[in-house]
Amino acid sequence: MTQPLAGRTVLVTRPAHQAAALVQGIWAEGGAAFVFPALAIEAVPAKELATALTHVADADIAIFISPNAAQFGMAAIRAGGRLPTSAAVFAVGPGTASVLQKQGVGDVIVPDGQDSEALLALPQLADVTGKRVVIVRGVGGRALLADTLTARGAHVHFMECYRRVLPQADAAQLLARWQAGGIDAVTVTSAETLDNLAALLGEAGKTLLLRTPLFAPHEKIAEAARRFGIAHVIATPGGDAGLVDGLLNWFRNNP
Repeated sequence: MTQPLAGRTVLVTRPAHQAAALVQGIWAEGGAAFVFPALAIEAVPAKELATALTHVADADIAIFISPNAAQFGMAAIRAGGRLPTSAAVFAVGPGTASVLQKQGVGDVIVPDGQDSEALLALPQLADVTGKRVVIVRGVGGRALLADTLTARGAHVHFMECYRRVLPQADAAQLLARWQAGGIDAVTVTSAETLDNLAALLGEAGKTLLLRTPLFAPHEKIAEAARRFGIAHVIATPGGDAGLVDGLLNWFRNNP
């Protein structure tokens, strides 16, 4: 039986250091991947994290928002601070938990869903009165988690350990491939990635982007893509596996 992704090429826009798992998942299902990172990640300098690291050292609860938060946050903690052994550690999603575990952090608590809402539904975070909470994340981001935990009585601080930036990239090769009919689907994992991709493609690529099916691992990202004007937007389950499942389902039904 022909695999649903056979003969299909999927645009992978993840940061370069995070693209391998999705690329492998696409290959495993018979597809091809065109890797074009539309988001770059850079660490916040250590000197800017001194105050945040003092809050980490006193934390009762540490929440890591993403794999990047786990990677860059733990690197900063190892270099200039400590994560108390008594702290309860939470991760948004299994990918984030996996990065923490690889860095020696055990007993990571992970919700079933992969967003702040799922995390806040955990019984362990229902009563946090007086608890010292540190949210490890990139610069900026949603306020829901901090606002809700503060309303529940916690003392919340951030450790913003990385920045998302627009990469320096030449889209000429991608545009040529796309214009020749060589891109069958687009994957994006944040609204910012979509904005960056559109900026890198320019007007020459806008029509191509709008008419190509786009897959996003969260409904909020999918909503942003629909507002952008993309004709076919598919919200998939979370993570790389969810993106691959969404691609398979789409191309089974749209051969």
